[in-house]
Amino acid sequence: MSEAEVADSPSWLARVYAPFRTLAHEIAKFGIVGGMAFVIDVGLFNLLLYGGILTDRPITSKIVSVAAATTFAYFANRFWTFRHRGRTHMGKEYLLFFLLNGAAMVISVSCLWFSHYVLGLDSALADNISANVVGLALGTLFRFWSYRKWVFPALPDDVSAEERAADEELAERDASTPI
Repeated sequence: MSEAEVADSPSWLARVYAPFRTLAHEIAKFGIVGGMAFVIDVGLFNLLLYGGILTDRPITSKIVSVAAATTFAYFANRFWTFRHRGRTHMGKEYLLFFLLNGAAMVISVSCLWFSHYVLGLDSALADNISANVVGLALGTLFRFWSYRKWVFPALPDDVSAEERAADEELAERDASTPI
């Protein structure tokens, strides 16, 4: 094999990585969006609760902060993380996104409940590990899988080249158009 052929052929690593490239990029973007949503949730919660706006109203503060963070996450995932995937009606996507986030919250709370009440691990450390480590990890895996499956589904294989090109053009336009 000549030097030119070696230089032009992809390495074995590139060949192995190629099928997973899109998935790896989605995971990285999903993680960035999730981290930013977490900052919005925690920051807004503390601002509302301790900044004088909703003092002594922790539940209301948390509901508002979660709603704001979830709304941010929906738009960031729709227009950045999964912008190359299929589109449905935005209202339907948004509602489904919120419902799936609710299911992920149930996963996290279930981990806390099981650890606290069934296993009897009721220290602050145990509660935080079960809810914010194990529960958050399982909930995040569920969110990523469910968003890809139901909220931002892949384009069907039987879509014609023209329909696929039109959908990708729509996705690109959506991704670059300000809201």
